[in-house]
Amino acid sequence: MENSEDLFAHKSKSWDMNSKRVKNAQRIAELIVKNIKLARQMEIMDFGAGTGLLSYFVAPFVKKIIAIDNSPSMLLEFENKCSEFACETEVIAKDLSTETLERRFDGIISSMTMHHLKDTLALFHKLYTMLEDGGFIALADLDSEDGSFHSDNTGVFHHGFDREALKVIAQEAGFKNISFDTAGTITKPHRDFTVFLMTAVK
Repeated sequence: MENSEDLFAHKSKSWDMNSKRVKNAQRIAELIVKNIKLARQMEIMDFGAGTGLLSYFVAPFVKKIIAIDNSPSMLLEFENKCSEFACETEVIAKDLSTETLERRFDGIISSMTMHHLKDTLALFHKLYTMLEDGGFIALADLDSEDGSFHSDNTGVFHHGFDREALKVIAQEAGFKNISFDTAGTITKPHRDFTVFLMTAVK
């Protein structure tokens, strides 16, 4: 998102109350654990960490999770429950669409964040530079949709992603061993939306 306004401020306290959201994060985490060889010495970044739903389920398998988000209110909720996480945590408020972070990670995970960033290629280049050699990305987001997933598309730059087009972008940024799996389906009254998990290595 291209300004400093916290578009999630009014949602942060109730975010985790949505059972569909929790189940979606759990399914994504289970697929990450299945597809990536995680290790207890790893320090990974949760990009667009929000209140920490994805981090919570991945925490038992790594040493530390660094939560990055541009929503201070979401990160405050993350911090309020970090004692429940089965690993060390660190919180950094930063907008990766406009800012850089001079850190290296063993891996980068993310859930439902990419569609909020306008320049996907620039994002992949940035993620690539923040990975240790051999590091991984595990990014979950929506398959291409008709724009009806969000009731309000403010701050939404992509109505999901075409997997093949995203693979080309990742390759252009330097990633290898790119693969996709379907992580699950989010059912809304008007239609179902599929969620993919994309994994790749540096």
